[in-house]
Amino acid sequence: DCGLPPGVLNVVHGAHDTVNFMCDNEHIRAVSFVGGNAAGAHIFERAGRNGKRAQCNLGAKNHAVILPDADPQSVINQIVGASCGAAGQRCMAISVAVFVGDSKKWIPQIAEEAAKLKVGPGNAEGVDVGPLISKQAKTRVDTLIQSGVDEGAELLLDGRNPSVPKGYEQGFFTGPSIFTKVKPGMQIYDNEIFGPVLACVEVDSFDEAIKLVNSNPFGNGTAVFTRSGGAARK
Repeated sequence: DCGLPPGVLNVVHGAHDTVNFMCDNEHIRAVSFVGGNAAGAHIFERAGRNGKRAQCNLGAKNHAVILPDADPQSVINQIVGASCGAAGQRCMAISVAVFVGDSKKWIPQIAEEAAKLKVGPGNAEGVDVGPLISKQAKTRVDTLIQSGVDEGAELLLDGRNPSVPKGYEQGFFTGPSIFTKVKPGMQIYDNEIFGPVLACVEVDSFDEAIKLVNSNPFGNGTAVFTRSGGAARK
């Protein structure tokens, strides 16, 4: 529709065999990948072994740091959207919110707003959160949610088995899920979830928040909610 000549853009669906074909085929000179660590490491090694350029961006665990001077409504709206939009299946989704000091009082309001999001098929009117990409993805996300409960985090909003429009009950849906009292070492903090799950961590100071973010081995980005230019630049 946009006028590209035939063969310029090709969409190929598949899994392991397709990936290996792209890494091995002599006519493909470079590979770019965004995704999980195991797949990325495999692609980088196999493509490089075949003399291809390879650019691989691996696991993401994006943090948002919320300072007490931030605008509460902006924090609530932005965190809900950033964590649950696209069902959390995007590389720049916010999966960890770090609340400094008194800002933790906004966590229940985030759960309340997230609970208002409508779950269902992405082509239906009024739907805010669509399905996960596969049955395996849903099982993985739901299992990680249960691990958070088992490991002592507090589940304020449980998105497992959400209410969906009639006829879509067998879809791969997991709704917004909000945890508080999350700590490093818990699976929901340490692992990339890739679903609409927000882990809320509470710390006493901005320096502690920065140390926490920097100690996490994953990228991709960090957001800071504050009215202070000095804090933002720090």
